[in-house]
Amino acid sequence: MKTWLHMWEIFGIAKLLGEGDLMKHTMTLATIGYMAPEFGSAGIVSVKCDVYSYGIVLIETFTKKKPTDNFVAEERTIRHWMESSLPKGAIEIADVDLLKREDEYFIVKANCISSIMELALNCSTELPEERKNMKDVVVELKKIKQRLLNNIKHV
Repeated sequence: MKTWLHMWEIFGIAKLLGEGDLMKHTMTLATIGYMAPEFGSAGIVSVKCDVYSYGIVLIETFTKKKPTDNFVAEERTIRHWMESSLPKGAIEIADVDLLKREDEYFIVKANCISSIMELALNCSTELPEERKNMKDVVVELKKIKQRLLNNIKHV
């Protein structure tokens, strides 16, 4: 289980930005596997770095895999693994404790998890300008939650 201190290490990189800064160059340390590519390679910090980290945490949460786990040779990161695995379906890659076939709402939950995994991929794209902003992420999460609740009512 992550501690609050660990979560602060993962998120909040953008706190290094001064008021009005969109990006900044820094040598601050970050947690391997959670840091955005532009931060790891060039030390460039932006709000989009935090969005990337959030996407990785979503993947970790819903698959029960860590970004530091050993992935198949051609899969360089947890994100690449997710991207190549998702077409097989959320059922195949979701944490087995979250999605059980005997669950009465199995299909509804599988659709919800699939939507969250797609969102996680959108948050963790390689290029910062292609990532969603956090306000849009929150809106999307609320929509996913509402769809889940509506679908459960109608099952």
